[in-house]
Amino acid sequence: MGAAFDSIKQGLTEAISHAKGEKVAAKVYQPVPVDVVGLRQRMGLTQEQFAARFGFSVATLRHWERGDRNPQGAALVLLNVIERDPNAVMRALA
Repeated sequence: MGAAFDSIKQGLTEAISHAKGEKVAAKVYQPVPVDVVGLRQRMGLTQEQFAARFGFSVATLRHWERGDRNPQGAALVLLNVIERDPNAVMRALA
């Protein structure tokens, strides 16, 4: 068959194994920390512009930039994507 079939078959096989309580090898993506201040400044955006463009609250952005909090979960993944290809994110949000 094709690569798509093989991928679907592998996913279903892993799902069945997981449902049976068997251990399944899985890749775990661990996003790397992002220098939020540096990223924003390289893009030439104010805090307000960056927050509005990518859907963060200004308060949250300020906490990240001051180091009071660190981005986690989906926010950290999004920041990694913005750092690598901000235009892709902007196209997706347009």
